[in-house]
Amino acid sequence: QLPTGLYKKVLVILHDSILPYMNEPTLMIDFLTVAYGIGGAISLLALNGLFILIHQHNLEYPDFYKKLYSLLDPSIYHVKYRARFFHLADLFLSSSHLPAYLVAAFIKRLSRLALTAPPEALLMVIPFICNLFRRHPACKVLVHRPNGPEDLSEDPYIMEEKEPSESRALESSLWELQSLQNHYHPDVAQAAAVLNQSLSEIEDNISGLLELSACELFDREIKKKNADVPLEFEPVRGLFGKKNDIFAEHFTLD
Repeated sequence: QLPTGLYKKVLVILHDSILPYMNEPTLMIDFLTVAYGIGGAISLLALNGLFILIHQHNLEYPDFYKKLYSLLDPSIYHVKYRARFFHLADLFLSSSHLPAYLVAAFIKRLSRLALTAPPEALLMVIPFICNLFRRHPACKVLVHRPNGPEDLSEDPYIMEEKEPSESRALESSLWELQSLQNHYHPDVAQAAAVLNQSLSEIEDNISGLLELSACELFDREIKKKNADVPLEFEPVRGLFGKKNDIFAEHFTLD
C-alpha cells in the first residue's frame, strides 16, 4: 500500500524511467493492473505502463476497454493529466478491428460529457470524435440518423450503464454535438459544425490541441484583429440603460 502522492509519482515515470531498464517488465503486471482498477487519476497514470505491457509484452487484459470506458466521467476534461489520457485513448481506439458498438459507446459518452466541458477541452475532443468516425465508418449512423428522437428524453443511450455493449449507443444520435453548434465560443461552434458536412479521409492532427489551456485560448482571442463593432446608438439612460427604468428616477450616470 503506497501513499497516493507516491503512487502518482511512481506511475508518472514508470513507463520511461523504470520499465525499459527491467529485465522482466512483466513483473509489473500485478502492480499496474491493481493501479488501473483504483480509479481516478491513478488509473489514468497507469495507462502508460499498461500500454507498454500490452503492446510490447503481450499482456492480455480482457476488461481493458470496459475499464477505459468507466474512466470517462465529467472530471476527464478538467484533470491535470488530460493530455496524457487522450493521447493514449487515441492509440487504444485506433485499431480498425474494434467492434462498432464499442467505438460508438466511447463517442456517445465523450459527447454527453462534452456538454459541461470547457472550450479548450471541446476544441480537442471534437476533432478526436471526428477521427473516430473516419476510422470506424459504421458509427456514422450516429450523425446521419434520419429518424432521430424528437424528444431528447427518449434517447435510448444509457449513460449509467458500465458495460459498453449494453449502453445502446448505436441506437442513439449525436444531438449533443449538434447542440454545441450553438456554443457561446465561436471556435467551438465552428468545430462542431464540421459534422454537418462530409468528413475528409485525412485525420485531424490533435497533438497540438492536447495541451491547449484556457490561457492560450484567451491570448489567441485578444490577439485577433476584429472589425469595427457597432456600438449602442441610443444614449444610455439609467443604471441598466432601459428607457422606462425605475432606477433612472433615483440614479444618474455621470
